Amino acid sequence: MNANLKFIFWPRSIAVIGASTRSGSVGQATFANILMNGYTGIVYPVNPSVRSVLGVKAYPSVLHIPDEVDLAVIIVPASSVPMIIEECGQKNVKGAIIITAGFKEIGESGAKLEYRIKEIAAKHNLSLIGPNCFGMINSDQRVRLNATFGKALPPAGNIAFVSQSGAVGVTALEYAESEGIGLSKFISIGNKADINENELLEYLRDDEQTKVIILYLEDIVYPKHFMDIAYDVTSNIGKPILAIKSGRTVEGAKAASSHTGALAGSDEAYNAFMHQCGIIRVDTVSELFDYAKAFSGQPIPKSRNIAIITNAGGIGIMATDSVIRNELYLSQYTEQTKQKLREFLPASASINNPLDVIGDSDEKRYAQALKLLLEDENVDGVITIWTPTLMAETKIIAQEISKLAPNYSKPIMGCLLSLENTKEVIQTLWQSKIPYYPFPETAAQALADMCSFYDWTQLPKSQVKVFDDVKKKTVEDIIKHAQKRSPVSILEFEGYKILNAYKIPVLPNTLVKSKHELIPKAKEIGYPIVMKIVSPDILHKTDVGGVAVDITSDDELVRKFNEMQAKIKELKPDAKIEGYLLQKMAERGVETIMGIKKDPQFGSLIMFGLGGIYVEVLKDVSFRICPIKALSAIHMIQDIKSYRILKGFRGKGPADVPTIEEALQRLSQLTTDFPEFTEIDINPFVVYEKGNGAFAIDARFLL
Repeated sequence: MNANLKFIFWPRSIAVIGASTRSGSVGQATFANILMNGYTGIVYPVNPSVRSVLGVKAYPSVLHIPDEVDLAVIIVPASSVPMIIEECGQKNVKGAIIITAGFKEIGESGAKLEYRIKEIAAKHNLSLIGPNCFGMINSDQRVRLNATFGKALPPAGNIAFVSQSGAVGVTALEYAESEGIGLSKFISIGNKADINENELLEYLRDDEQTKVIILYLEDIVYPKHFMDIAYDVTSNIGKPILAIKSGRTVEGAKAASSHTGALAGSDEAYNAFMHQCGIIRVDTVSELFDYAKAFSGQPIPKSRNIAIITNAGGIGIMATDSVIRNELYLSQYTEQTKQKLREFLPASASINNPLDVIGDSDEKRYAQALKLLLEDENVDGVITIWTPTLMAETKIIAQEISKLAPNYSKPIMGCLLSLENTKEVIQTLWQSKIPYYPFPETAAQALADMCSFYDWTQLPKSQVKVFDDVKKKTVEDIIKHAQKRSPVSILEFEGYKILNAYKIPVLPNTLVKSKHELIPKAKEIGYPIVMKIVSPDILHKTDVGGVAVDITSDDELVRKFNEMQAKIKELKPDAKIEGYLLQKMAERGVETIMGIKKDPQFGSLIMFGLGGIYVEVLKDVSFRICPIKALSAIHMIQDIKSYRILKGFRGKGPADVPTIEEALQRLSQLTTDFPEFTEIDINPFVVYEKGNGAFAIDARFLL
């Protein structure tokens, strides 16, 4: 962990270099925020043109400050920043927040300037946040530091927010302040010239004031390292991480690149990345805080059995749909609970789930019913719904819910549908750390995320399995031979040899060079067989008659061979023929697809799905970043929507899923051992019923 972070988050003294007397300037706003919001240390304005800023004596440079300085906040023109960093280094300043923009986000000249300040800082063991950032906040009462230039300051809390975008940070801080959502830390990291999300995540992992971590990122520095840290935070420490990764579209990725000079990986890669380290990915700032406040204030449920209480049937039905859609379950109340409910609820009330206490309910009836649901052993969490009536004010219902909550270690979601006294209702619920949601859909999603996170923390800790029965030398030789071809290419029969070398099952096959080898080789394999042309000059074999299927006899084989030779001679007379591949004809099974593609940020991505229409039209595939653990292989298979087909469907038995799991792990090891492969496509990988294995039918390798 970066030792200088303690001086950035807990500085005893701060120099604001570029503090200004000009009203409305970033220099004045930042200095005022530090000075006026209760910072417990000493703050020095640095400006050679003025004698004081907001009544505090100013110094011409950081070197003129008579005492030690832990942290510098820099707000000067970009061209002056290298000199300022050098002076801070001479002063033995440990950390600097560079708010100034005009670095790599503007192009090559800015990138060179950014590299220069990083060099100077490294020489002096000075750690940097930014440049091109909004600043940072540490709400802990022992420091009370607001080193930003925004107006909003959320209350102290247990959510830490790291944002690559200053503008998103400003918006988020205003939203959090208006909703009363408390933050422990806020850090705008900007261009990440030095300190990045990896070091901050390590720090927040061990931060006692932080219970939940939320992120806005446009790219990730050293993603494999980030994955290791995030996995530790979520799986071992048990702190949830929620993240927005912008640039999901091609256009958005380009915008992200121009914004901070970020290198955008594919969206599939980021989904896989977050899945593998237990991060909950969201799309909007409101979702980020909607779900974070549930984690912040409520206990995490250990199961998915949810109760809904409402005074209106229609909203209860909508909530039910949301619960089921989010893969939660409706609790089945115990007979004891049902009997107690019948004792005081009207005969017209529905003693089911959702529990409708009907529209004439007052706060007493509602609270009594809610208490019974919370006491029911079959209930793991409750969505409380109230629509405004004359029988009870919404704020009174909020008070009743808030009174009950501390007595039970079950999450409660407040869904009180009223515009009257909304702020008071939110504050009342939040006194017991109950999150408020205007509609039940959001409450159900928040509960679902909490349940998914609990499931994640309970997963067994699996490792990347390294198979020692592979033949690396075989693959090395094939690659060397392929690289001598022009163009560089791996032929189909060589692809099967590669799969065989890594014990990924393939159908029996052999290469024949001449007609007289045909029948002996075919008999070794056994009919029926498929015959394919092997040529580096023929990519689409069927276009030139280079594939013959379901050959069942010697005579048919010879005839098909002669026809194939003649057709290729006619259509591709100059093609170099390496031979003819004979392959056992596959029996019918479930066609799956697996493969590898390279991502600019994450390296090798492994993909799995069902073949045919499922991949071509429905795009029903899952991705993970290599190397994958055994558990990741299992989840890859379970993640596809068509997984039911592999489990057994319409009278067919379950497929041999363990063979798929092992093949995925072996393919992951292959691409990890040989990163030269830019793409691998095994399509189809035909899977038979459990115990009967699977085979690669076609395979394509690109270098």
